[in-house]
Amino acid sequence: MQHDPNNHGGQHVSARPAVSAERVTKRFGQGTADVRALDEVSVSVARGEFFTLLGPSGCGKTTLLRCIAGFETPSAGRIHLNGKDITDEPPNRRRVNTVFQSYALFPHLTVAQNVAFGLEMMGKPRAEVSRTVDRMLALVRLDQLAARRPEALSGGQQQRVALARALAPQPEVLLLDEPLSALDLKLRKEMQSELKRLQHETGITFVFVTHDQEEALTMSDRIGVMSTGRLLQVGPPREIYNRPVNRFVADFIGETNFIPAMAQGGQVRLASGEVVGESAQAGPVTVAIRPEQIRLSEPGEVGGIPATVEGATYLGTDSHIHLRLKDGSPVVARVPSLPSAEPGPAPGSSVGLRVAPGAVQVLED
Repeated sequence: MQHDPNNHGGQHVSARPAVSAERVTKRFGQGTADVRALDEVSVSVARGEFFTLLGPSGCGKTTLLRCIAGFETPSAGRIHLNGKDITDEPPNRRRVNTVFQSYALFPHLTVAQNVAFGLEMMGKPRAEVSRTVDRMLALVRLDQLAARRPEALSGGQQQRVALARALAPQPEVLLLDEPLSALDLKLRKEMQSELKRLQHETGITFVFVTHDQEEALTMSDRIGVMSTGRLLQVGPPREIYNRPVNRFVADFIGETNFIPAMAQGGQVRLASGEVVGESAQAGPVTVAIRPEQIRLSEPGEVGGIPATVEGATYLGTDSHIHLRLKDGSPVVARVPSLPSAEPGPAPGSSVGLRVAPGAVQVLED
C-alpha cells in the first residue's frame, strides 16, 4: 500500500498552512560528488502546531529547516509561508526566527539587552521594546535575571534567553535546530516541558529538529520521520509509534522486535506455525512487536508462542527478558520490575509469549 507521508492523522489542517514545502530537492556538489540532501520532500505544517522533524544525522532534517529559514536555497521545489512563496526571499525578509544548537548570545550584553537586540534592529520604539522584553522574560521565567550577562547563567537559562530573543519579534514560525542537545539529561527533560508550554502559551508555530525520539514523542503534535533525504511518514506521535509504515520507522522510534514470518491466505504465521496477524500480502514478511506489548505466560498455555529464556536485564522500573523462539529469532519482552526484586524466569527455562491484540505490525521492508 502506498503511504502518503503528509497524511495528517485526522488532525484538521488549515487550507493555508503556516509553512509548507512542495517537492523540495537540495543538492550539494556536482558530478560524481553530487549529494542529494533532500529528495522531493513535501510537507505542510499547520498554524499553531508543534511539528518535529525526526531522523538520524545526515537525513536532511536540518537542511530542510535551513531551506525554510532562507539559509539554503532549494535546487528544486518551493517553500511557502502562510500561502506566500518565499523560496527566493532572503532570510531577513521572512517572518521566521531560528534557535540554533549554540545559543549565540552576545556575551557583552545583559539578558534584557540580548532579548531586545532584534527588536531594536527592527526600529521598534523604545517603550515597545521595553514592554516586549519584560513580557518575554516573564514568559521564560527569567525576569529576575534581566541584568545578568550570559556567562553568569546556566545552560538551561541561556537556552531560555535564546528562546525569548527569538520569540520577541513574534515570528510566524519558530525553527528550532536541536536546541536541547547541549544540555544534560535532567535539564533536557525539564526544557522539553518548558518548550511545549511556551509553544502553547504563544500559539506560534514551532518546527523542531531532533534525532532524539523521546523529545519528538514528548513534545510534538505531529512528527515527520526522515531518512536519506526523504520524508517517510508524518503523523501524531501515537500513530508513528504504533503504526510505523516500514522497518526503518519502526526501528528508529523506540525498541522493536523484528521477526521473519510468512503471509499466506490472509494470515501471517511464524516459522513455528503460530498465527500472529493478518495481511493481504503473500510470501515472506517481517512482523514488528514492541517489547512492552509482550507478556510471559506458562509454557504450553493455549495461544502462547513457545520461547526459551536466555537472560534478563534489570533497568529499575522494568526488566528486559531476552528470549529466543524455536526458529532462533531473538525476542525481547519488557516486564515491570517487582517490588520483591525477583530476578524473573531463569535462563534456559521455557515460557510462552502472548501479544496484546493489534500489537503485531506487518511491515514493508
